[in-house]
Amino acid sequence: MTDLKGQTLKGEILKGKILKGKTVLITGAARRLGRAMAVSMAQAGANVAFTFLSSANEAGETLKLVESAGVQGLAIECDLRQAESAQETAKTVLEHFRQIDILVNNAGVFQTAKIEAITASQWDEVFAVNVRGPFLMSQSCIPALRASHGRIINMGSLGGEKPWATHAHYCSSKAALHMLTQVMAKALAPDVAVNCVAPGMIAAEGERDPALLERLAARTPMQKNGTPQDVVSAVMYFATAPHFITGQILTVDGGLGLS
Repeated sequence: MTDLKGQTLKGEILKGKILKGKTVLITGAARRLGRAMAVSMAQAGANVAFTFLSSANEAGETLKLVESAGVQGLAIECDLRQAESAQETAKTVLEHFRQIDILVNNAGVFQTAKIEAITASQWDEVFAVNVRGPFLMSQSCIPALRASHGRIINMGSLGGEKPWATHAHYCSSKAALHMLTQVMAKALAPDVAVNCVAPGMIAAEGERDPALLERLAARTPMQKNGTPQDVVSAVMYFATAPHFITGQILTVDGGLGLS
């Protein structure tokens, strides 16, 4: 197996440090899935920079977890909806680490509402976070990613592939992100590989209605809901997969999308 530059990684794989020497930037990683991704990347040997907007205390906790893995960490306050903020974030990471090898566009917003109740401001906010943010951050990191022959991993959703009646704005935004993934994969080739992880129902502790989780697990071919680690494993796959793999939308849903 080889790393992004074609050098052997056999020894590092055996030590569990497949990303040693790499720099990863993850958006929205102060808590939940983003935190799990940041920790996994750090445990794989990467230096990890991540953004947060309002979760300063949680960001501090994530930073400690990252640094406890023996790598360098950097927490950056950033409003991904603003071009200047995204550009400043990329600049800060490059000043600190001199490189960006992997960008994970994880920050997102999830909302439930009947279609007739969605306001124009709600629609705009969901698209600003879920589509504009990944676009602006990717655009800001393109020069560095081209230089490192790096990777972009977007966090999509099964809702970007399937119509959910009470999530019109969310589903539409994730469908747009899936298309953006494919457009960027084509536009940035052969220098940068761009892929997307699209989770289905993920059972994160204390975040969802137990009755809903039970119903969805029963509808899922695998007869269970996903876990945060299932999603993190998919992200880690794209972080380490052959650079030849690009433009892919990988659903992590236990087969739920087949129903």
